[in-house]
Amino acid sequence: MLLGLLQAGETLSMPYSRPLPAIGPRCAELRIRDAEHNWRIVYRLDDDAIIVVEVFAKKTEAIPDEIIRRCRQRLGHYDKASREATER
Repeated sequence: MLLGLLQAGETLSMPYSRPLPAIGPRCAELRIRDAEHNWRIVYRLDDDAIIVVEVFAKKTEAIPDEIIRRCRQRLGHYDKASREATER
């Protein structure tokens, strides 16, 4: 449902979404709760896409450094591949 709202151009804020500038520009997390976990979906809003970078069950107050590192790395790989595809 929340990803659908983003796709429709809605701007989400707390309690559903929170910006994550530590990962990069236009990055945020969707906050989803179910009976057993607090889920987080890390995403980036690009002009032509919503890039889902990571999904994890949140167990601590802060996002673990490993998740932040992995998200930055994945976005770096994505951006590099996008640039190379455009240059062809």
